[in-house]
Amino acid sequence: MDNYPRLLKLPERSFFLFGPRGSGKSTWLRQHLSDGYLIDLLNEGKYQELLARPQLFADEISGVDRARWVIVDEAQRLPNLLNEVHRLIEKDGRKFALSGSSARKLRQGGVNLLAGRATRRLMFPLLPSEMANDFDIVSALQIGTLPLVVKSPDPVETLKDYVQMYLLEEIQAEAIVRNLPAFARFLPIAALFHGQVLNISSLARDAGAHRNTIAGYIEVLEDTLLAYRLPAYLPKLKVKEQRHPKLYFIDAGIVRGIKKQLGPLTIEEKGALFEGWVCNLLRALISYNDLADELYYWAPADSKTEVDFLLVKGHSKVAIEAKCSENLDHEDFKGLRAIKDLKGLRRRIIVYGGITKRISEDAIEILPVKDFLDEIDAGLF
Repeated sequence: MDNYPRLLKLPERSFFLFGPRGSGKSTWLRQHLSDGYLIDLLNEGKYQELLARPQLFADEISGVDRARWVIVDEAQRLPNLLNEVHRLIEKDGRKFALSGSSARKLRQGGVNLLAGRATRRLMFPLLPSEMANDFDIVSALQIGTLPLVVKSPDPVETLKDYVQMYLLEEIQAEAIVRNLPAFARFLPIAALFHGQVLNISSLARDAGAHRNTIAGYIEVLEDTLLAYRLPAYLPKLKVKEQRHPKLYFIDAGIVRGIKKQLGPLTIEEKGALFEGWVCNLLRALISYNDLADELYYWAPADSKTEVDFLLVKGHSKVAIEAKCSENLDHEDFKGLRAIKDLKGLRRRIIVYGGITKRISEDAIEILPVKDFLDEIDAGLF
């Protein structure tokens, strides 16, 4: 299978490219910077050489034409190199492309030294517009859309290996957590919270661990770019009224792999996976194409009513509800009807698993997946 064209655009100046393992960072860098000078820190020989003698980094680059990009793949393995990167950007005007699957070690190693010197970009799993005719929503929910998995002759086995690789390479090898067995027990419980409001105290009880330990584990998931917290849109509220964020993993296949639930999709899991897929799509397009400025979920403090997603761009807002079912009932419209008077709200949309596009009597747009994707391509605002 040929490589899919990605929406991510090449920055004009030095940049960090972050993304989970298997998201296609290295492939993209080699495609867009084919004449760049590559320092691959996944190459164990190169890693050990620079670990023992980091001064060799500058010596090696000194012989490279200054007009060429320098690519440092998996830069988080040697965060101390960032000091030299910073110096070479300042002194020689060199351009660096630094990729990584963990922001934690780079941050600890002085990533802030490059503030203003290198921009930050994210690589997401494949989007429908990138996959074109190969995209299938059932497959996207069943095995996800990580290039590593999509291109595999055996996606299920690849997902199993992926979870193991994450534990061994990202967590154990980098010594990110002290107690790997406890973290391994935490992961499938966290996967059950995919698409749910995150109450760390509740998760800690379920995992049988201290609250602070679980809070640290959630940070590990975020730092290794496998999960993120979606905040609630609750302006001008008192601290005690603030809603907890929602937890989402970056890809449906990862969720199912962590839970060791890789058979046919079940009715019980479809809703959260579909909601997560919509969320990841919106986040990716905000990053790639400036679809919006911010993404939230909406949940007024005095109500149990929610809207899955609220896109904010300037003073304008678009509310989106994600429902995987083929048929909708009155309850499915409850949140969008409750939000109708929100200042700046331009559109209310339900994206669902049916095939009929229509508009409700109170102007809620009801869109099948294909039509929703067309609306996104045209611009939601």
